[in-house]
Amino acid sequence: MGLRFTEICIDAHDPEALGRWWSEALGWPCGTDEDGDVLLTPPSGAGPTWLFVVVPEDKVVKNRIHLDFTPDDQQAEVDRLIGMGARHVDIGQGEQTWVVLADPEGNEFCVLAPD
Repeated sequence: MGLRFTEICIDAHDPEALGRWWSEALGWPCGTDEDGDVLLTPPSGAGPTWLFVVVPEDKVVKNRIHLDFTPDDQQAEVDRLIGMGARHVDIGQGEQTWVVLADPEGNEFCVLAPD
């Protein structure tokens, strides 16, 4: 018996818009599943699928879990994501090598320094 990590579920007011945003950010195809939820499909070996589901509640506190991304060029990627609608957020991280951003619905994620 064992578990397989197959999906990340992300609550959203507008799953279609947020799914399209992340599809553009990651370069992954975006579609709709049989339940009408928005699904991002990663390339083989790039991780689990992302499922965006509609919820009525607003996000009110920082995420208890977040995603980290490692680009080839941190500043170029931060600039690109901000140009797409992400924003800088301060969650008390202070001066670090990573940059904390939030997607258009306020979900925090980090852009790490290249390896």
